[in-house]
Amino acid sequence: YLKQNEREKKRQNFIVRTIWTVVMIGGFAALLAAGHIWMIALVAALQILTYKEVIALAHDKSRQRKLPYGKVLTWYLLASTIYLLYGESVIYYFREVLLVDAFLLPFATHHRFISYMLYIMGFVMFVSSLEKGHYQYQFTQFAFTHMTLLLVVVQAHFVMNNIMSGMFWFFLPASLVIINDIFAYLCGITFGRTPLIKISPKKTVEGFIGAWISTVIFGMLLSYFLIKWQYLICPISDFSENAFSNLTCDPNPVFLKQTFNVPRFLVPLVNRVTYEIEPIHYHVVIMATFASLMAPFGGFFASGLKRTFNIKDFGDTIPGHGGITDRMDCQYIMGFFAYMYYTSFIAVHPITIECVLNIAISSLNKEEQLQLVSSMHKYLYNQGYTPTDASRCLGV
Repeated sequence: YLKQNEREKKRQNFIVRTIWTVVMIGGFAALLAAGHIWMIALVAALQILTYKEVIALAHDKSRQRKLPYGKVLTWYLLASTIYLLYGESVIYYFREVLLVDAFLLPFATHHRFISYMLYIMGFVMFVSSLEKGHYQYQFTQFAFTHMTLLLVVVQAHFVMNNIMSGMFWFFLPASLVIINDIFAYLCGITFGRTPLIKISPKKTVEGFIGAWISTVIFGMLLSYFLIKWQYLICPISDFSENAFSNLTCDPNPVFLKQTFNVPRFLVPLVNRVTYEIEPIHYHVVIMATFASLMAPFGGFFASGLKRTFNIKDFGDTIPGHGGITDRMDCQYIMGFFAYMYYTSFIAVHPITIECVLNIAISSLNKEEQLQLVSSMHKYLYNQGYTPTDASRCLGV
């Protein structure tokens, strides 16, 4: 009877898990098509929910009620960190808007100082809340909060930057983690024999290596189709854009076919000396390798954390799957790597009017700015582009 009851319970859990998997995939696809702003909102929500789940592990409710501020400090530090990180992104991507607005300009110019002072206020709040008999608990909470901010909030922020750089840099890394997870399971149950790591006994060396090979192959196949969709490879230019807006841009050179030389020892075999391919596929091999060999350690870290607090899942937010953290443990580290890799090896930084305006506004005082405008008007007037010398109106 007990065995039959256990089988029925597993069957019900499998059905619930499958239904919610379909719901999550459908919801993700809908938000992906709806536009960049919706994906950023999704990542922001996942970021906050993950933070909430992880922070809750170390909270002692009975102690929290006795201490001043309680959870207020935890959420204040989250808010100040988000202000710093989101502000940096807004200033970077929309500086041409912020730097010409009289109200927003001081916030953009002094953003980091304001963020620092917000943190210092939180630090003062923490020190002033210390109470005898609770020092160890309070310092443990303070350290645990900072660890969570670093490993969850900071890394998730760079995932948002990936979205701003183009949906491709968000969707592909996330897909590689999912592909690797699937094939690690399939290869593990098929021919897994050798244990991989003690913290996660079910993981095997054979599954680990098989998943790596499979992720590289399927990652390259996936990228072959993704680069054909301009909506995915174009950086964000307008938050109103979506999958049906016919978004176009000058693609990054890695998405365009280039000619490469065939290695000499392979020339007799392939009977050609050159070949054409989009360079992005080489980059996908590196990203797939990271997703297979490095990103899983985010999951192992989460497993160790759960064992530390003697829990099975981080929560029950997603029926059949556990908490948000159980699904995102590898995604944050992969997204952070994708950002660092993109900015280091792929991103191009052409000189634009916005860059020039940024330098002019942030580096010159008002008199120098007026002098710059006057000089430009004089130049345009002397070239015959303007009918009158408008510099006289500026009084310079």
